[in-house]
Amino acid sequence: MKYSMAILLCLLNHMVLATDASTPFYLGADLSYVNEMEDCGAKYYDNSKRQDPFILFANKGANLIRVRLWHNPDWTRYSNLADATKTLQRAKASGMKTLLDFHYSDTWTDPEKQFIPKAWAHISDTGELAQTLYDYTTQTLATLDEHNALPDLVQVGNETNIEILQHEDKLVKGIPDWSRNATLLNSGIKAVRDYSKKSNKPIQIVLHIAQPENALWWFKQATENGVLDYDIIGLSYYPQWSTYQLPQLPNAIKTLKQNYQKDVLIVETAYPYTLNNFDKAANVLGKTAIQRNFPATPKGQASYLLTLRNLVKTSGGLGVVYWEPAWVSTKCKTLWGTGSHWENATFFDAGNGNKALPAFLFFSNKNDN
Repeated sequence: MKYSMAILLCLLNHMVLATDASTPFYLGADLSYVNEMEDCGAKYYDNSKRQDPFILFANKGANLIRVRLWHNPDWTRYSNLADATKTLQRAKASGMKTLLDFHYSDTWTDPEKQFIPKAWAHISDTGELAQTLYDYTTQTLATLDEHNALPDLVQVGNETNIEILQHEDKLVKGIPDWSRNATLLNSGIKAVRDYSKKSNKPIQIVLHIAQPENALWWFKQATENGVLDYDIIGLSYYPQWSTYQLPQLPNAIKTLKQNYQKDVLIVETAYPYTLNNFDKAANVLGKTAIQRNFPATPKGQASYLLTLRNLVKTSGGLGVVYWEPAWVSTKCKTLWGTGSHWENATFFDAGNGNKALPAFLFFSNKNDN
């Protein structure tokens, strides 16, 4: 009898970990820059024909579009609620599911900085700040819903390795104050859950950490501090900034799934197809980004993506989302220069009129190993 019970428990555990057959394997792209790039004159081509980028990605097989949202970015008119709404609408109109990425900041957030929106900077009480976060998240989802742009998935924070909603002059990069951090994260999570229930529209919740090695300790601490009600572990995976090389990634995915009974989705990755720079903006991905067996060529980029995709899929991951494959070079400015800091890592050849690259094979099921 004890052996039968052991077998039953094993089968039940396998059933919990297995991805539901109806759940798609996500092959996605973050297209948050597209509206701005088009306003700056960018054009995208496939087989010498100009294409709407959302329709192009959908036709190539993409099934998820990720969209970032800043609170009140007074330094740009993009990635605010109006712009994010437009992006979500375009993605949905093209037949793809959507993932909304709340940065909870007026600017970029990442493992080095999580700056509180200026409008909330005067709030020192954690309970009051948590309520403000809840109200903002709820109102944002309601507004999106009114415009037929409600996302299918929501990230409560972006690369939240460190504590969220920090003041710039008091930034702490170490282990979060979990009493405060858990209260804030759970408030955002509850807002999404409550709105999903109220609207009777399913929304999956993603918590996002940069690099798999950091996710292992972060989710352990989050669990110990009561951050439990989410659906998906989201990871940024950039080999040059990770201690995990490609062959090690499957073990991290399996460990996270086993330990926390959550799906694992790579929500950011990228790889260069060239080391050339086509404008005055310094590129983020240079020589240090190049991995063994994957040269910085169109074929090398595609090979990296197909390898990553298949490793994630065979290890039980939920999918892979490529970060900003349409952030091409234009005459517009960023905070750091004129042009794009990413044109050598897009899916469009900057040296050949932004023609589609072999990287689009990433979205094709025909290339499964």
